[in-house]
Amino acid sequence: MYQPMTLFVGLRYLRAKRRNHFISFISLVSMAGIALGVMTLITVLSVMNGFERELRERILGMISHATIQGYDGRFPNWPDIVADARDHPRVLGAAPFVEQETMLRARRTAGAMIRGIDPASEPEVSDLVDMMRSGSLEDLTPGRWQVILGVGLASRLGVGPGDSVTIFAPEIRATPVGVVPQVRRFEVSGLFEAGMHEYDTALALIHLEDAQRLFRLGEDITGIRLKLDDMIRARWIARDLSAELPGLYQVRDWTQQHANLFRAVQTEKTVMFIILSLIIAVAAFNIISTLVMVVTDKQSDIAILKTMGLEPRHVMAVFMVQGSLIGVIGTLVGVVAGIVLALNVESVVAGIESLLSIEFLSAEVYYISDLPSELRASDVIRFAGLALVLSLLSTIYPAWRAARTEPVEALRYE
Repeated sequence: MYQPMTLFVGLRYLRAKRRNHFISFISLVSMAGIALGVMTLITVLSVMNGFERELRERILGMISHATIQGYDGRFPNWPDIVADARDHPRVLGAAPFVEQETMLRARRTAGAMIRGIDPASEPEVSDLVDMMRSGSLEDLTPGRWQVILGVGLASRLGVGPGDSVTIFAPEIRATPVGVVPQVRRFEVSGLFEAGMHEYDTALALIHLEDAQRLFRLGEDITGIRLKLDDMIRARWIARDLSAELPGLYQVRDWTQQHANLFRAVQTEKTVMFIILSLIIAVAAFNIISTLVMVVTDKQSDIAILKTMGLEPRHVMAVFMVQGSLIGVIGTLVGVVAGIVLALNVESVVAGIESLLSIEFLSAEVYYISDLPSELRASDVIRFAGLALVLSLLSTIYPAWRAARTEPVEALRYE
């Protein structure tokens, strides 16, 4: 019979009376603090999830899920290895490639990574087809000496489609006039944009056979790029594939090639979660302050209720209900606000940038120039649970103090 009464009294204490408007104000501040903390946690972690997703997709769009390479930098008998890799049940596609860092010269000079690709098999392992801004991969035909540049690299060189670019090979050759570098003039046949500064400004694509001739590899290649059916398990699939391939080869997955980057993202997410959780912790301390003041203000009421037969555990329940309701209301408001903001954060940021005429994420500085967001139900549940647990724990001491109130001492001066 006392359970409905404890709820009723707890709700009644949340509303302001003539003497305790300040206590109700502190209650509202506590609710606002919890709501702000939950909203901030959901929004910030959703944005970081979005950044991680964009990094993963954009990087994998250029480097593939796994790579097979020879230990000496050369890869003979690669057609057999490509066939063996494609026969693996977890491999969706395989494509040979040649990579070499070198210099390019047009109106200006710039360093870049030259990647020789097979236009027929490249779509099996990358998203280059979707990244083309002009021209197409089919324009790369052997013997025509054509190159596709990243938009940033083309800007650095001062060229566009139809212009000529000279590529310097790291090999040198002896001539009657002395030792000179191996060079070849290429025609720019297209431009691509990966959306990542690292690739847009430092990657050029040529045909595989042209790369073999330019870098004097004969029929050899640098490696084979693979696309797997589950990129999350790329490490274990790559390990199994390495054990099945004949000969000694080095199989690396995308997590190894960019391990530091993704480990840094995970570390940042953990640190941000800890830091932003302190907002909820501060709001929980406000709940303690509020309930302590309520207990002090309601000494006579508590004494009368205990005199009428209300047990100490029910007195505790009254104040735990009051504190828990502050936490529940604040958490619900924060969850709703956080979900709405996380789903619309890109539009909100774009509006702020337009209003203030500033750019938060410059493409020249950051890998990703927009503000992606990925809302995960597990994060929402985790943050809401954290707020509710802290709110409940913050009610224990004030409620216990109220339950210890002695009716005689409380009513002595009434």
